[in-house]
Amino acid sequence: MNITTAQKTKTGIFVFISLLLLIGLIFLIGKQKNLFRSTFLVYADFKNIAGIKEGNYVRFAGINIGSVETITIVNDTTVQLALNIDEKIRKYIKTNAVASVGSDGLMGDKLVLIAPGKEGFAVVKNGERLLSANPLNVDKVMNNLAKIADNATTLTNGLADIVNKINEGKGSLGRLMNNDNLARKMENTIATANQTAASINVTSKTANEDMQAIKGSFLLRGYFKKKEKKRIKDSTERANKLIRSEKQKKEDVKKEDVKKEDRKKEDAKKDN
Repeated sequence: MNITTAQKTKTGIFVFISLLLLIGLIFLIGKQKNLFRSTFLVYADFKNIAGIKEGNYVRFAGINIGSVETITIVNDTTVQLALNIDEKIRKYIKTNAVASVGSDGLMGDKLVLIAPGKEGFAVVKNGERLLSANPLNVDKVMNNLAKIADNATTLTNGLADIVNKINEGKGSLGRLMNNDNLARKMENTIATANQTAASINVTSKTANEDMQAIKGSFLLRGYFKKKEKKRIKDSTERANKLIRSEKQKKEDVKKEDVKKEDRKKEDAKKDN
């Protein structure tokens, strides 16, 4: 079977387009993997990498700067990630930069996030280890949320039972809210208590007035005057006692100062 020129042309175009697509695909993958750019490696240790895989992006300040080169289990508590990063970004990554595990959006792929370090620290070197922040344990959070939900359900059911009992008139509160006679008795009791308190206030006021009248009485006036003189005398004695005590303290201080001066003079004489 002879192949026509048109068929050869179509085949050549198809092969050419396929090669272009293949070259474009290789270029795209190489760009993502930093195959055509100068790169350097840094390491970060984690207790849990939360689904990170080899080839996942490394992001710095919201920009993809590299990818996860390898994942190595160091021991039973540590996993080490080797991060292949574009050499052009090295000057922005300090030795105190912190690597953490994040996600691309709410439900996106996992990636490694590098938070910029503070100024004044040296630029990270090839093969150095970055500080790391372990990701949140999602399973633990979900378990805690499940416990909270169970407790909320139990609390809601308990409140519903209490409300039902109150509506049915069970318990003291239920009887109070559903029994009009009991409520009226409670109102009468409160009113009686208010009246009793008012009577006590009136009695107290009357007793105070009686005491003032007694103090002004001719027969008892002498008694209250003696009591007032005694109170003034006691106050005066306490004040005089306090003054004497202060004077004594000052005299003791002066005597102590004199003794110190005498000792200094004696020490000076001995030195001479």
